[in-house]
Amino acid sequence: MERQHNLTSSHWGAGLVEVEDGRITAVHPHPSDPNPSRLNENIAGSVNGNARILRPAVRRGWFENRAGERGRDGFVEVGWGEVLELIGKELCRVRSEIGNRAIFAGSYGWASAGHFHLAQNQLKRFLNTQGGFVRSEGNYSYNAALVAMPHIVGGSFGMHVAEATRWKVVAENTDLVVMFGGMASRNTQICNGGITNHRASENLAACADKGVRFVNLSPLRGDASDQLNAEWLPPRPGTDTAVMLGLAHTLLVEGLCDRVFLNRFTVGFDQVESYLLGVVDGKPKTVEWAAGISGLDPCRLRELAREMAQGRTMLTCAAGLQRADWGEQTLWMIVTLAAMLGQIGLPGGGYTIGYAVNGNVGCVNRPFRWAALPQGENPVEDFIPVAMISEMLLNPGGRYRYNGGTQVLPDIRLLWWVGGNPFHHHQDLNRLRAAFQRPETIIVNEVNWTATAKHADIVLPVATAQERLDFGAGNTDNFLVPMPKLVEPPGQARVEFDIYAELAGRLGDAEAFTEGLDADAWVRRLWQETQDAGSEHGHILPDWDSFINGDILEFPDPTPDRVFLAEFRADPDAHPRPTPSGRIELHSAVVAGFGLPDCPGHAYWNVPRDVADGREEVYPIALVSGQPATRLHSQFDNGAFSRSSKINGHEPVLIHPVDASRRGIADGDIVELFNERGRCLAGARLTRDILLGVAFLWTGAWFDPDFDAPMHRDRHGNPNVLTHDRRTSEFSQSPSAHSSRIEIRKFDEPVPKVVVHEPPDFEFVGKFGSE
Repeated sequence: MERQHNLTSSHWGAGLVEVEDGRITAVHPHPSDPNPSRLNENIAGSVNGNARILRPAVRRGWFENRAGERGRDGFVEVGWGEVLELIGKELCRVRSEIGNRAIFAGSYGWASAGHFHLAQNQLKRFLNTQGGFVRSEGNYSYNAALVAMPHIVGGSFGMHVAEATRWKVVAENTDLVVMFGGMASRNTQICNGGITNHRASENLAACADKGVRFVNLSPLRGDASDQLNAEWLPPRPGTDTAVMLGLAHTLLVEGLCDRVFLNRFTVGFDQVESYLLGVVDGKPKTVEWAAGISGLDPCRLRELAREMAQGRTMLTCAAGLQRADWGEQTLWMIVTLAAMLGQIGLPGGGYTIGYAVNGNVGCVNRPFRWAALPQGENPVEDFIPVAMISEMLLNPGGRYRYNGGTQVLPDIRLLWWVGGNPFHHHQDLNRLRAAFQRPETIIVNEVNWTATAKHADIVLPVATAQERLDFGAGNTDNFLVPMPKLVEPPGQARVEFDIYAELAGRLGDAEAFTEGLDADAWVRRLWQETQDAGSEHGHILPDWDSFINGDILEFPDPTPDRVFLAEFRADPDAHPRPTPSGRIELHSAVVAGFGLPDCPGHAYWNVPRDVADGREEVYPIALVSGQPATRLHSQFDNGAFSRSSKINGHEPVLIHPVDASRRGIADGDIVELFNERGRCLAGARLTRDILLGVAFLWTGAWFDPDFDAPMHRDRHGNPNVLTHDRRTSEFSQSPSAHSSRIEIRKFDEPVPKVVVHEPPDFEFVGKFGSE
């Protein structure tokens, strides 16, 4: 039996792949990684699992008469020749009858690592050679920041991530780190495109060793690792803006805010001051006011504000806090609070949004920009905010407000999704199921039979990262990782570039897509361009053959002593912010001009919708969901490590023992979570590390609707059957999953089997079965 080990890369780290007789049997950590992620343990079981898509498939109802129901129908397997013929005809039909504005390829999702084979880049390049497509704008992780922060601080939100103050600076200079939403170590396992060495844990430990104090303001104690010995102040979910306002009021009335900084580096504090004092609405934003909303002790909040002003303080805001009703306001308020302290731009002071959004923030950045596959020009200007997919499909022609403008929803007839799983990351999945019935044709490229694949008309089986040639290059990583092809794709799965190249040839313009190169030649071309970019920055990279047969390449951090906004603080006239005033805008005349009643142009408290609507009485539990420790989003949910955390096959839900006792729930029971939008089953895990009145359900369990159960109850434990799809506000139209309320009951009925990790019913009827 032949055994070999070879390199691969993923969003959670480099790995050494063990191959036996042409099959991946294990993926081990790279020896250079000081704190490797266990997510590599999911790969072997998933790529070889029962859910692997092995042949092209077409939904039976669509194949026979363009009828049936997506998500319930079985599939027929066909050959590649037949499926590409179907796709080619459908593309031509939609383009000729309606136009490219009826094609949506706003695919969203992390896909797999590998710099050339990024799924969305490949599809968008192909469709741009075919007349273009409707795109999506933003992301589900921190979309509110993408829209709001340019108005407040200027520049892209990516600037906040890349230029975040380094943890080594915090360790040497900071007295207190106040973490709104915590700083979950489980999130630091990953970084989009790759994270080769996991440094966040050791960097945070160094801060604690230096005597830096941490305060964790999150309903989940585990959102701060034990090594930080953080004080836990658990606010009610969705109340962080109110807490910050209460802290700011104390700074104001006790003369602790830095007026010199506010006058020199910001505009608009006069409006903020009037709001804090209650001049506008008759409600001073005292700590007592904030305590009544958040459930925190007003005396502790007042003392915390004083502690923040007495020493060097770093304020951090978890990216998840903006994924709530009025999430833009939390971002605006943390900038306002930091500005009042006057420490923005000082070593170890100020604020950072998203320190744990990935494992590289505050640790390292890439030394230069890696080369990437050009997508070409998209002739279609239409787009939607990323979280409006259901709205678009259900309400074509509808008008909506977004970032100060009024937009019209396109009328989509053909939807092509690659590299992602909307039935994981979108809200209100029953509404999404209804929306997915609307297009005339849905095409999905997938590795496994996820719910998204099962809601498609045409499913194309594609290769994984270990089944193709590439190189790993994380968006903010300082490593390059060889990714040789290690095994053949199973069944008839193909590399996506080859699929588009053949389809482009059938449509008569292969050259426009391939430029005369095959996939391997394109990888070499990108490597050469990366070599050239490296040379311009003083880095000499090896030739391709030496690199692909060698080990990982490490580069020094280009800014190891980075202090966020240090240049601006040193000279705001020479280094103005890209805002209308050139300063940090605590009040934005531009945003005020949008005329939004819930956003007057400065940080503002709005009551969460479910609370304002009185749903607390019917649904007394606040639902919070977040990234699990056992997988990235929904990737490889059928892998061994992901399955190991489940309770009798169901995703675990964290419940406070008092909440459980009131409902007759014991640890390990299967429970039903429900509200007016949906129902799901989960396994109860009782813990006092969650705030009373809150339940925490991990994201990413593959959606498994039971069509014979009430509300098509999800058997597996996906929180997005319960979350609402009303979005944050008309400012950014961002996802607001953390503003949902539920009830929980012990499930006393026979527990249905979770079947989502199995393929659908299908049969082979292809004309080209020998292909």
